[in-house]
Amino acid sequence: MRKAALASLLGLSLVATTLTATEAAAAPAPSRLASLVTLKAVRHHQLNLQKVADANGGNRAAGLPGGTITVKYIADQLKRAGYSPQIQNFTFDFWQELSDPVFAETAPTPRTFAPTTDFATLQYSGSGDVTAAATAVDPDAAGTGSGCEAGDFAGFPAGNIALIRRGGCFFSVKADNAIAAGASAVVIYQAPGTPGPVAGTLTKPYAIPVVGPTNAVGVDLVQQARNGGVTLHVKTDTLNQKRQTSNVVANTKRGRADNVVVVGAHNDSVTEGPGINDDGSGTATLLAIAQQIGKLGGKIRNQVRFAFWGAEEEGLLGSQYYVDNLPQAERDKIALNLNFDMLASPNFVRFVYDGDNSTGGSNVEPPAGSGAIEKTFNDYFAGRGLATDPTAFDGRSDYNAFITAGIPAGGIFTGAEGIKTPAQAAVYGGTAGQPYDPCYHQACDRYDNVNLKGFDQMIDATAAVTELFAHSTLTVNGNEFAKKRPQAARTSAAPRTGPSATK
Repeated sequence: MRKAALASLLGLSLVATTLTATEAAAAPAPSRLASLVTLKAVRHHQLNLQKVADANGGNRAAGLPGGTITVKYIADQLKRAGYSPQIQNFTFDFWQELSDPVFAETAPTPRTFAPTTDFATLQYSGSGDVTAAATAVDPDAAGTGSGCEAGDFAGFPAGNIALIRRGGCFFSVKADNAIAAGASAVVIYQAPGTPGPVAGTLTKPYAIPVVGPTNAVGVDLVQQARNGGVTLHVKTDTLNQKRQTSNVVANTKRGRADNVVVVGAHNDSVTEGPGINDDGSGTATLLAIAQQIGKLGGKIRNQVRFAFWGAEEEGLLGSQYYVDNLPQAERDKIALNLNFDMLASPNFVRFVYDGDNSTGGSNVEPPAGSGAIEKTFNDYFAGRGLATDPTAFDGRSDYNAFITAGIPAGGIFTGAEGIKTPAQAAVYGGTAGQPYDPCYHQACDRYDNVNLKGFDQMIDATAAVTELFAHSTLTVNGNEFAKKRPQAARTSAAPRTGPSATK
């Protein structure tokens, strides 16, 4: 899952779904695809992705060797399974931090903050070495962050460092406004109640340093800036350049090509680690499903398109490139998109994307049919006596390109940097007060960074719902396969008699 560029919009209170006795007693029809796709097969792919990362600098990031070899591995596995995968290359803005950043207060109380613990460099930050007075931007903004409007910078001293609270708009909007006001560096501190520093993406390259400290650090600096002044030192050493990466797309041979079910996961990791949960879990699951789905035979009435998106961690770039470059006639053939980004978080919750926006967490109006996808996943879990929680349908993963194009979407998710509540721990187990994935976007997101029980449940749900929509998308787009009557039955000259006539 990409760095939290859009997480400022999350803020959703998650409450576990309570299962009624009727729901728990419902016995859903078994899914053949779920029985065919084994945890062992999925883990085999995850292990291979780990080996690719270990041999190539510790990651599978877009624009780096591990990412390139991951794409080749996915394509090779699909070819061996009988597909004709398409490799869709595209150019993107590659970013990498070349050395440790520096963030320090030089006056009135000299102190140095620790990278990753006290602050982080935002993706696409430029390089720079700045020591200057800091100015708090709209520090009294009520609950919506600051720096989202040019007017927030009225009277800002050119050359100063801007202190901005997270929230209310994209990081890039805050940075653009700060630069227009003459800021020499930008400090976007964490929102209240959110742990850790800001580890987000600016979505485009910048020429000045942009860092994100914790809320505690930011609030203290703002107070000092308002009460006598504070001087900061910000130093970043980054690389911004154009590079190439790829999407991998493959269609089932069976199924209607005018009513396509697109199932997707992203093929890249962050540069900090191998990304075996994020999103090696989704990649491995879809590869295992692709290898088995052909055994459903005629049950595949709608073509299934397996998509492995590139450069998701750089800002959902691969999926957006794919949708942007589809002619409208081809977009119209897509019935729905299912997104599988992080299915194996060690401190997991069974999250289902809130496709009908019943919890109000979405900043995009969900296309009609998205609520039906949400219900399908919830019904699947409820039929097995398993609780679910809603998660905001806020465009944070690759489904965003589809819903903004009016295509229904949905999916499941086991959690990233969010904190597990006591209520969730009571339902799902695990540890309250800790992140769903403590290794999110870190070097420790490795092969053993997985809750096997939760992962197995999510694999089954992914396979079962994919099978259901491969058979019928009636509830999502009203499209139902009409089975033709045999020719002999339509042209028989005499009525049939005898026992077989009533069968």
